[in-house]
Amino acid sequence: MEIIKVHHPYDAKDIYQGDIVLVLGFFDGVHRGHQAVIDKGIQLAEENNMKCAVMTFNRHPAFVYRNFDPDNLNYLTPLDRKEEIMSHLGVDILYEVAFTSKFGSLSPQTFVDEYIVGWNAKIVVAGFDYTYGKAHIANMDTLHSYAKGRFDIVKVNKKMDEKDKISSTRIRRYISEAKIGQANELLGYIYETSGFVIHGDARGRDLGYPTANIYPHPYVMVPKRGVYAVKMHVNNEWHDGMASIGYNPTFGHRPNYSIEVHLFDFSEDIYGEDVQVKWVDYLRDEIKFNSVDELIERLDQDQIEAKESLAKVKINQI
Repeated sequence: MEIIKVHHPYDAKDIYQGDIVLVLGFFDGVHRGHQAVIDKGIQLAEENNMKCAVMTFNRHPAFVYRNFDPDNLNYLTPLDRKEEIMSHLGVDILYEVAFTSKFGSLSPQTFVDEYIVGWNAKIVVAGFDYTYGKAHIANMDTLHSYAKGRFDIVKVNKKMDEKDKISSTRIRRYISEAKIGQANELLGYIYETSGFVIHGDARGRDLGYPTANIYPHPYVMVPKRGVYAVKMHVNNEWHDGMASIGYNPTFGHRPNYSIEVHLFDFSEDIYGEDVQVKWVDYLRDEIKFNSVDELIERLDQDQIEAKESLAKVKINQI
């Protein structure tokens, strides 16, 4: 997959010169609903002997237009993770447009002229709720008036499960409620976060459960406090383990939450290493134990339950 980074105003020589099917969307999470839109674009590109290009943004418009609040503006997939998933899905070209105030202030007609027609798009594919300006004048139903017959338009209807529309908002709610299995079902893969290993209190080693303390990506959503069955990628390998997110209340409430991952049958020194954590299953809430022995007994049980959960899943390629 070719990645093309675009900053408004762009240089035309940086744009792919052949005809394309252009898929539009921010695609945070690249969940099953998004995948249906992208798959449609790939299908049409194959049928018409074109390349499938996806246009996304380097950051969510909300970071530009709202007062910055990191607690409410966290991604499901940062840009590097989105690139990984798009490549796996079979996208030929990923355009990453820098979302700036100048780009965001383009009129709908200018956006269509410069970023659809100017990119040699012959077919445009997007979800039913895609907008490219103020929603009441720049939506999929008004796109025909701006297209002026220069390209075909394919609107993909919302994808539902047995409960509701599959959406990033719904997935975020599930993650915040520790319903990680339901979130993974809507994503179509196991939810993943990234970070690097830092020094912690080293208390886990004394308990017989040494942990890697993870400093997470600052703009990616972390699951609710609790204990989880996880897989962690470090030094080019995936390892089974269990993770605790919380404040270690048994040893006194710490000021900041920590993410601590205990890997089974693992003893390497990995301070400073970049890691990815796949959140497979929620085991229990964070608990304040009456004694260290009670905590260790619960950790023994957590390990049993985590291994049982992990034995049921295979690492999805995305």
